[in-house]
Amino acid sequence: MSLWEVHALRYARHDGRTAHENFLVPADPHDTTPLDYYVWVLRCNNRVIVVDTGFGEEQAARRGRQILTPVGELLHRFGVEPATVADVVITHLHYDHAGNLGLFPQARFHLQDREMSYATGRHMRNTCVSQPFEVEDVVSMVRAVYADRVTFHDGDAQIADGVSVHRVGGHTDGLQMVRVVTKRGAVVLMSDGSHLYANMNTGRPFPIFVDLGAMTDGWRRALELAETAEHLIPGHDPRVRAIYPAEPGTNGDIVALHKVPLRA
Repeated sequence: MSLWEVHALRYARHDGRTAHENFLVPADPHDTTPLDYYVWVLRCNNRVIVVDTGFGEEQAARRGRQILTPVGELLHRFGVEPATVADVVITHLHYDHAGNLGLFPQARFHLQDREMSYATGRHMRNTCVSQPFEVEDVVSMVRAVYADRVTFHDGDAQIADGVSVHRVGGHTDGLQMVRVVTKRGAVVLMSDGSHLYANMNTGRPFPIFVDLGAMTDGWRRALELAETAEHLIPGHDPRVRAIYPAEPGTNGDIVALHKVPLRA
């Protein structure tokens, strides 16, 4: 079994979020919790897989998010040239996970069948459902389909030796998590299966979902896939950068998830 290195790269941030924005039933409605926005890089020998592609300046300005380092520049600093990446996993098609597709002209995108159906289907007529999507990102993915650059998955699938995707749904109909075998065991990139550690640890879901039952079942599924609960990586928690060791010279914006945590 191949052993992979896994890094979380923070490219943006959203401060001042109220508890109601992050929890369906907040413990303290006056609490505020920022969100960090990540893309993830998997490496094994000379192979690189990118998980999610973030968003750009236009979306940041429109949605009130702060880009710290543009995704393309951040990848370049980390030694990854987007133009040469062969495989990109898109966990789901929300704006903060599926923008910047044009940075990866050679990539094959890995997507769940049900995510494409959901993002282009009847529910997108309703603003409360379509708001987290960017129509141009979805159209870009449709163009990639017509160019035969999308590999569709239906549930669990192997991307490479030691890397697999697993549809859990919940947040969106085709949300998929990524399981990666590392030297410290199987790490699960939950993406928006749980935005924050507190969503799953306290049983208080993030308030954007298509199926609440599937979202909570997804927490159990993630734990089945991971080596231990300490191997679960939520999609937007700033604590990830405090728990895992930072790569030198990155100001803490790039952390190594395959290494032993600094703290629980």
